[in-house]
Amino acid sequence: MSRVSPRSWLILAVPVVGLLALTYSATTSEPRASAQRQGPAVPLRDRPLPAGGTAQLSKCGVDEPPRPVPRGEGEQSMAPRLVLTSWGYYDPGPKAPGETRFTVHAAIRAGDRPLVLDAPLAKGQVTLDLHGPHGQGVRASARGLTATVVDSGFKGKAVEVPASGRFRVDPGKELLLDVELPTGAVCPGHSLLDINRCSPEDTNDATDCPVLTLTFTDPAIRAYRAEMTGDSADGPLSDRLVAVSWELRASQV
Repeated sequence: MSRVSPRSWLILAVPVVGLLALTYSATTSEPRASAQRQGPAVPLRDRPLPAGGTAQLSKCGVDEPPRPVPRGEGEQSMAPRLVLTSWGYYDPGPKAPGETRFTVHAAIRAGDRPLVLDAPLAKGQVTLDLHGPHGQGVRASARGLTATVVDSGFKGKAVEVPASGRFRVDPGKELLLDVELPTGAVCPGHSLLDINRCSPEDTNDATDCPVLTLTFTDPAIRAYRAEMTGDSADGPLSDRLVAVSWELRASQV
C-alpha cells in the first residue's frame, strides 16, 4: 500500500483550507459588516487634547443622529443662526509654512437686532462631530474647542479683538468663524485627510457622504432669543447654536 508523503498532504490541504475560508467569508459577511456599524468591540476612552478641549473617542463608530438632542427651545430658529460655509483638509506642502489641518468655516447671522458676543468667542464651548455615511458612525469628535473670528480673505486671517472686548453682529451682517479639528480627535483608522471622504468616493448622492455637526454655546444666545420672543432669559430657551451640514428630513427634525 502506497503512503502519501507529508509534502503531498500539504498540497492537498491548501485547496481544502481555501475552500473553507471562502465558505466562512460568504456566510459571515453580514455579521462582520454589522459589527463595523456598531463601533469598536471595546469602547475607547475620551482624552484631553494638547491645546485644550477633549477628544470624544468614546463616540468613535457610534451610529447616532447628527443633530444633538435640543436642550432648550429655539435651536432651529432663523435668528440668530449658525451656518456652515465650507470645511476640509489643507496641506501646505513641504515648502510652505504651517501644518496639515482640517478647518470648518462657519458664520453667525443675527436677526433684526444686533447680537453682541464676548471674546474669545465661545471659549471652550464649541463641539465638532463628523459622522460617516451608511451607519459607519462617528469618525471624529471634539468638545471644548474655541472658535476664531476671521476676516473674509482667503484662508481666513484672525481678526483682532475690538477694544470693547466684544464682537458685534449687526442685522444683515455675519460674523465669520474658523474651528480647527484637532488631530487627536480623529478616530482610529482615519486621518485628517480621509475623514471627509464619501463612500463611494465618486458619488453624486449626499447620503454617501459624511455629515458635519458644529455646536456653539454662549449665554448671549439665550439672552438674544429672550429679547426676540419676549420671554425670560431664565426660561427654557437654548443657549446653543447648532449647524448640521445635511439632514435627510431637515424639515421634520
